[in-house]
Amino acid sequence: MLKTLSGIIALLLWLSQPALAAPKQVELVYEATRNGQAFATVTETYREDKGRYQIESVTKGLGVYALMGKRVLRSEGEVTTAGLKPSHFELHQGDSASRSLSADFDWAASTLNMKVKGKPRTAALQQGAQDLASFSYQFMFAPPVTTLNLPVTTGKKLKEYHYKVNARDVALKLAAGQFSTVHLVEANPEPDDDTKEFWLASDQQHLPVRIRLRDEKGVTIEQNLTSINIR
Repeated sequence: MLKTLSGIIALLLWLSQPALAAPKQVELVYEATRNGQAFATVTETYREDKGRYQIESVTKGLGVYALMGKRVLRSEGEVTTAGLKPSHFELHQGDSASRSLSADFDWAASTLNMKVKGKPRTAALQQGAQDLASFSYQFMFAPPVTTLNLPVTTGKKLKEYHYKVNARDVALKLAAGQFSTVHLVEANPEPDDDTKEFWLASDQQHLPVRIRLRDEKGVTIEQNLTSINIR
């Protein structure tokens, strides 16, 4: 009971934090590795203008992985006092229309309208929901306190992710520079499910400088920052 109560209090503290002064433009470049071997470059841009934001994430494969085509994620929406409020999300893989996904956030009706392989899906829209492109930039506005529950749409479904701060002031030396980071890990991951970890640069707007994913087959995908440009 006490653990549940403390988790609720921590979440309320996180949600009630005022939006921090976020930059108007961010450009991040990552090297992506698969079990330690480089396989792609990820380039992300965030732009805010007149209270609206746009995010684009482009993954370009290296070598044989280039044959899969570019993976493009796009998110757009409103910048509010609580941070990002998505209105539209889309994902494209190469030129295959069947592998494209989209989601529209109908906040007035509290409904998430998704389209998967041309077929509609709906889900109840939870307050504070993000998408695959926007959720890591939400940390610019609301850095994690101790624990947080974050609903995120993949374009196929809306899932609530649970994270906790594992450590603070973790020093990382990467190609993009030296960073002091907050290490965020998934709390109580489901069996046989992918798990994610984030290292957020506390001295760079809490942007992710390292992201690590382990899938159910034991494959480790890691993104490490090679370039950062904040304006």
